[in-house]
Amino acid sequence: MDAVTTEEPSRPVSEAPDAPDEPRHTPAGRLRHAARHALPALALYAVIRLVGLLTVWIWAGNVGADPVEQLTRADGTWYLAIARHGYDAYEKTQSNMAFFPLYPGLTAGLERLTPLSPRESALLVAWVAGLAAAWGLFAIGAHLHDRRTGVLLAALWAAVPHGVVESMGYSESLFTALAAWTLYALLRHRWLAAGVLCLFAGLTRPTASSLIPVVGLAALLAVLRRRDGWRPYAALLLAPAGWLAYLAWVGWRTGRPDGWFHIQSAGWGTTFDFGVYTVDRGQQALVQVAALPLLVVTVVALVSLMFFVLSVLDRQPWQLLLYSGLLLVTTLGAAGYYHSKARFLLPAFPLLLPAAVGLARAGRARAATVLVTLVIFSAYFGGYLLLIWTKSP
Repeated sequence: MDAVTTEEPSRPVSEAPDAPDEPRHTPAGRLRHAARHALPALALYAVIRLVGLLTVWIWAGNVGADPVEQLTRADGTWYLAIARHGYDAYEKTQSNMAFFPLYPGLTAGLERLTPLSPRESALLVAWVAGLAAAWGLFAIGAHLHDRRTGVLLAALWAAVPHGVVESMGYSESLFTALAAWTLYALLRHRWLAAGVLCLFAGLTRPTASSLIPVVGLAALLAVLRRRDGWRPYAALLLAPAGWLAYLAWVGWRTGRPDGWFHIQSAGWGTTFDFGVYTVDRGQQALVQVAALPLLVVTVVALVSLMFFVLSVLDRQPWQLLLYSGLLLVTTLGAAGYYHSKARFLLPAFPLLLPAAVGLARAGRARAATVLVTLVIFSAYFGGYLLLIWTKSP
């Protein structure tokens, strides 16, 4: 059983009630009301990410680096190449078909419609997606608990150690936005929205494999219980369509049905070994002299497991638990790219809910103290990842 109830969540005394004459009988009115309700979360998210970006900008200026180039380096260069030239013909050791198409497609579309350069277009898509993700996190936190929890959930996601990635030319922000709104739609039994959003998530990152089973199981349960008519059937069909379509296309391009998985293993060295590689590299980071990013990744992995246990104890809705659990399994269970595993866990935002709930109950002064400390470290560490660390975040 999940923790969602139909009762109106308690409102802190300091919060003003919604205006009774707010026009919400039209889609535009409902959108304006929802935007006003989420405005504190969006504003706080934007401020935290702006602190991180300013840190990178100042640091880059001091070392003679171009901040825009730094924000679109590593995987960002692969996305930019796809946006400019499309996918390769599978003649390279590392094929760019490992990267899913929605983010570079949006980047290419924005570049053609605006005077922005490809790098600027990639960053704008990521920044807008980050705000959309923060809005989705706020919506889930407010729906399950209260408005303050929603605000703090969005703020904590902005202030995680690898939060700089949310402002880079990467696909994590876009995927998190689609995943958050998919899960919110599921919690509200909006089957068509959940199916369509999950379809687009499947075109964004391979980790949609953690989201698709959640939509599928929820829809299947609704079908078996004969609820909501034909809409759960539609969600059941729509949810995996984007992910399967791209894998099928890569299979056709490579001439083998497991083409994408072959590219991942042969070209990028990524396989699934049930966590053996992750445990081994984590032990090395803890008992040997290790670079700061490797130590942070190890701590993030351990804290993520702790937060998952707390999420279970808090009786989070099963939809969020299953999504977080599958993301943990697919990320920590895969071999390769240990230094990027904390970044791969960025979309696992439900793991932050116990912390958001705790801070919401702790009082403003305590919550602000914790949040400011996290923001300072996140800003510093983001600059370190881009300007000191030579590998991908």
